[in-house]
Amino acid sequence: MQQKKFDVIIIGAGLSGIAAGIRLAMFDKKVCILEKHSIPGGLNSYYKRGKRLLDVGLHAMTNFAPQGSRGKPLTKLLKQLRIPYGDFALAPQNYSKIVFADSTLKFSNELELLKEQINTQFPDQVDGFNRLITMIGEFNETALDNEYQSAKEVVSNYISNDILKEMIFFPLLIYGSAWENDMDFSQFAIMFKSIFLEGFSRPVGGVRTILDLLMKKFSNLGGIVEYRSGVEQVLSKNGKACGVKLESGDTILASTVLSSIGNPETMKLIESQSEPAARSGSMSFTETIMTYGQRPKDFGEEAAIVFYNDSNIYDYRCPDSLYDKKSAVICFSNNFAVDDFDEGIVRMTNIANYSQWKNLSKEDYKKNKELVLSDAKALLKSYSPSFADDHNFSDVFTPLTVEKFTSRIGGAVYGSPDKLRTGETELDSLYVCGTDQGFLGIVGAMLSGISMANLHVLSKN
Repeated sequence: MQQKKFDVIIIGAGLSGIAAGIRLAMFDKKVCILEKHSIPGGLNSYYKRGKRLLDVGLHAMTNFAPQGSRGKPLTKLLKQLRIPYGDFALAPQNYSKIVFADSTLKFSNELELLKEQINTQFPDQVDGFNRLITMIGEFNETALDNEYQSAKEVVSNYISNDILKEMIFFPLLIYGSAWENDMDFSQFAIMFKSIFLEGFSRPVGGVRTILDLLMKKFSNLGGIVEYRSGVEQVLSKNGKACGVKLESGDTILASTVLSSIGNPETMKLIESQSEPAARSGSMSFTETIMTYGQRPKDFGEEAAIVFYNDSNIYDYRCPDSLYDKKSAVICFSNNFAVDDFDEGIVRMTNIANYSQWKNLSKEDYKKNKELVLSDAKALLKSYSPSFADDHNFSDVFTPLTVEKFTSRIGGAVYGSPDKLRTGETELDSLYVCGTDQGFLGIVGAMLSGISMANLHVLSKN
């Protein structure tokens, strides 16, 4: 039997891996993507319950840019993959809110709304906020030689009001930080631009719209995807990656291996590594999905995403309990420019403790999932008392679900605190792309895959 051989093997059919595969196949590279599960998407996929097709991970896409925009991450992505703007079918948000005990800020895909809100509620901070925007606009957050620095220390030079600073950090931390209560400034700048300067949108039809589009393009370019093909080991010869061994025992050879599964997860596949060289992240989450017979707007809610915190200090860290009941991200999926749902959808995300969930018995695990649902309904009523008490359908997943379907150690959604900006590992020809390369968000993940493909494969030919 002839052994399979490719120019590039990509481990993981997440968005960064798929984007890298498309970019390489565009230049006639023979590419094979190996996916442990039966569908693509990784952290941003979908699943079916009855007649419902439900997104996982995707509340909304960041980095929205109107058609015709120049120099934006989204337009760069589409240009690199040669995808027409309209094919992503993006519907922009109505607006979103950051809700603290004593203050609420609205923001949208137009920066002026946030500026007006800060001018009204924190007038003495306006000059500092404008200077922060200017500084971030001039900062090259994607430079591979940026040194790590505390974002909170940097931002404190511009924003002196603690409540406003906490409110600015909330969406950026919970949508991308592997650090607790802080983030590297380069990643802060990425998220600030993607959320506050660009904004949220949602693909009509959900994440499957984008996944189907990308997988079709990859296939049409001659790319190969092998599902249910978990990688057991990265093979090497003379300090250079030369292929992989699958969990089935089969081996596949390639001159380059690109891994999108995470830094410590990749290091575990190297034969010489008894323990991962990189730290595993500690930030994981529970997700509660509830459907209703009416739309959120029927209950008076028009915001797309609400970042809810019951105090004036946002405690972004692995909680001491199973999950954090004090704060949550509430996504009202109907509240985008196009509402393509047959019913009202509410998704709620809470920070969770992987270790505590891991140690539960099967019976206690089930009981605590029910408690997560009960607390989610209570928090929703606390935020919006007019919301209905009864829902049509609900589902809850936990850090163990994240671990099962993404193989992320500890269910760490945002990967390791130790990012590999250049993607380089201890093995020549083995590179990391995606979250642990340091780019964040769906657009960021895809740009990471593209940039690593360009830097480590295409530029060498």
